[in-house]
Amino acid sequence: MLKYFSADWIFPVASAPVKNGAVAVNPDGEIVKILTEGETAKLGQDIKKHKGAIVPGFINTHCHLELSHMLGQIPERTGLVEFVRSIIANRQANAEQITIAMYDADQKMFENGIVAVGDISNQVSSKVVKEKSKIHYHNFIEALGFNPERAGAIMEHVRGIKQDFGPLPASIVPHAPYTVSPELFELIRQEAEKDNAFISVHNQETDNENAFFESKTGGFLDLYKFLGLDISFFEPKLKTSLQSWLPYIKEQKTLLVHNTVSDKADIEFAQAHNQNLYWCLCPQANLYIENALPNVDLLIEEDVKITLGTDSLASNHQLNILSEMITLQKNKQVDFEKLLSWATINGAEFLALDDHLGTIEIGKKPGLNLIQLSAEFIIESDLVEKLI
Repeated sequence: MLKYFSADWIFPVASAPVKNGAVAVNPDGEIVKILTEGETAKLGQDIKKHKGAIVPGFINTHCHLELSHMLGQIPERTGLVEFVRSIIANRQANAEQITIAMYDADQKMFENGIVAVGDISNQVSSKVVKEKSKIHYHNFIEALGFNPERAGAIMEHVRGIKQDFGPLPASIVPHAPYTVSPELFELIRQEAEKDNAFISVHNQETDNENAFFESKTGGFLDLYKFLGLDISFFEPKLKTSLQSWLPYIKEQKTLLVHNTVSDKADIEFAQAHNQNLYWCLCPQANLYIENALPNVDLLIEEDVKITLGTDSLASNHQLNILSEMITLQKNKQVDFEKLLSWATINGAEFLALDDHLGTIEIGKKPGLNLIQLSAEFIIESDLVEKLI
């Protein structure tokens, strides 16, 4: 028997919004039909109408589930360098506490209407949670190693983690340009090409990143000293971070995460060198760490594909994509329908899940969320009611 879900608005994403319409769903959660206002009215009392808007399930393309136990532990607005130092100093905890925190974070993401997550993993500890989750996870196994002599050993280590995650989907990815040597980038690229995998990388989250690559100055020098790393071998590239590392990846499908200080020249360079880029925004984490937001207007103007992420509970108060949308709508005045496409179909495309997630279309099983909008399509609350 079909279930019908009606609301003030239906936003299929793949087609125009439907006012006072409904969505027909079979017992497996598959979309059977999108009904017009007239068709919905003919159903009469057989259908309950909800106040608000029905949208597809959300896609969180950047998360660190294994840091969920660090909620509230790191001070806000200290800058990325101090944030990274705090992560290193404080991420260790009782294994049971870490697991309980991950289970809780996973459940809350599900309740917040998230149906798929691109999750950064440095170890296999989150597998037990993901195997039982109602959320689809793609695991990005993060490789870190700035010393070129260690590239081979590091790659063998992360291959082992990737194998341990099986049969869950996983790919090996670089952490960030300032923690990955060109030699390690090359090994990651070769692995991605062999497996036809997509990758993710933290990109231009702070001015210190550009300063390091342009002139070997800035706060990262203190970070390497804190880590006890000898970087005397490194020669500045006289170019921004993005322009220094992106050629290593070539044409592989890649998610650039954060992009807080990416400028027009960087974006144009990126578009000229790789046509398979997605740009992930994690606005609440950007405000938490650097108290800054990316140039969203510029990214829109350059017509790049944008997705949304939450980052971790070490850098955010919650894992809620709708809350990220509110932050961008409030601070950057982004149109709701544009935000919705970033939160749904663009993320589904990047994670190669768009055959069944990301839009309300016949034959898909995207999940249905009910959210509250004003008459001007302003998001009124970050509370999500999961319909299916």
